[in-house]
Amino acid sequence: MRARNLPTPLDGVDVVCVDLDGVIYRGSAEIQYAVESLVRVAESRHLAYITNNASRTDENVAEKLTNFGLPTRAEDVVTSPQAAVRLLAEHVPFGSLVLVVGGAGLTVELERAGYSITRKASDNPAVVVQGFAPEVGWIDLAEASVALQGGIPWIATNTDWTLPVAHGIAPGNGTLVAAVHTAVGRLPIVAGKPETPIFNEAVSRFSAVSPLFIGDRLDTDIVGANRAGMRSAFVLTGVDRPKHLLAAGTDSRPHFILRDLRELHESYPSTEWAKGQRIARVRTARVALVGQCVTIVNRGDSPTDLLRAACALIWNSGQPIYGLDVPAELYEEA
Repeated sequence: MRARNLPTPLDGVDVVCVDLDGVIYRGSAEIQYAVESLVRVAESRHLAYITNNASRTDENVAEKLTNFGLPTRAEDVVTSPQAAVRLLAEHVPFGSLVLVVGGAGLTVELERAGYSITRKASDNPAVVVQGFAPEVGWIDLAEASVALQGGIPWIATNTDWTLPVAHGIAPGNGTLVAAVHTAVGRLPIVAGKPETPIFNEAVSRFSAVSPLFIGDRLDTDIVGANRAGMRSAFVLTGVDRPKHLLAAGTDSRPHFILRDLRELHESYPSTEWAKGQRIARVRTARVALVGQCVTIVNRGDSPTDLLRAACALIWNSGQPIYGLDVPAELYEEA
C-alpha cells in the first residue's frame, strides 16, 4: 500500500491544499465535521484551497468559506481560471481577444490579466477558453465550436464530468467540453485538475515544500495530486464512493483514506501483511485473498479500517477488480 507510516496524515506537511465541492460543502450545505477540522489545521499550517469550479471568483470563494467559519483571503484560493490564464501566455500574445464560454469566475480573471473578451465567433478571437457556469447554453457551445474550426487554441479550465450539488450529482464542465469536442474533433489543453498547472500554481504561490492535497474525486483530485508529486488524502464525503476506491488504478490511489476530515488529526494506521501478502490487516480489521475471492476475516472496530485493508489487499494483488469476487459489504462501508 502507498500510505506512509505517519502518526497522522498531517505530519511533515507545511501546506494543506483542499478541494471545495464534496470536501467542505455540497451546494450551500456544509459537510459535517469539515469546517471544525480545517480550523484546527489552520492553527499550525497554511491552509489553501484549490478548485476546478470556474463559475466563481476567488473573492466569491473566500467569502463563502468565511461565512462557513473558515476565515479566508482571496489569495488563499487557487482556481482553474487562474491556471488557465497562466496557460494563455504560452499560446497567444498578451491582450489577445478571447472567446469565453463560462461565467464571472472566468471573465474576471481574464480581464485582470489584460485580455479582451468576446462571446462571438464572428469577432475572430485568437483563442477559446471554456469553463463551467450554470448559465452556459447551446448558443455558447455553438459559438465556441465555430471559432475552433479555424484552428485556434482551445483551453478548458477543467474536464470534470460531474459536480456535486445540494440534491445530487449534476453534469460538470467535462460534459460541456465533450459537446464541443464532438463538433470540432479535437481536445482542449486543460488547466485544472487532474493536469498539473493548477497544482504548480499552488506550490509556487504558497512556497510549499511538503504539501498535502485533500479531495473527494479519484480521477481529478487524486490523479492530479499524484502527477504533481503531492501526497494525497481521499475523503469519502463527495462524489466517489468505496467501490471507486477499491477499483482505483495505480495513478489514482491516495496515500490516505479518510471517512471525514476529523481523521486528519487521528493516527493513521499502517497495513500489516501475513501469509505471503494474502492477508491484509489494518488494526483489528482483516481481509484475505483466497483464490480469486476477497474475504472479510474480521470486520474490526472501524469501517474505515476495513476499507483501508480491502484497498491494500486488492491494490497489492496486481489483479484488476473485475477479476476478483469482492463482497458487496465492502462497497457499503464508510
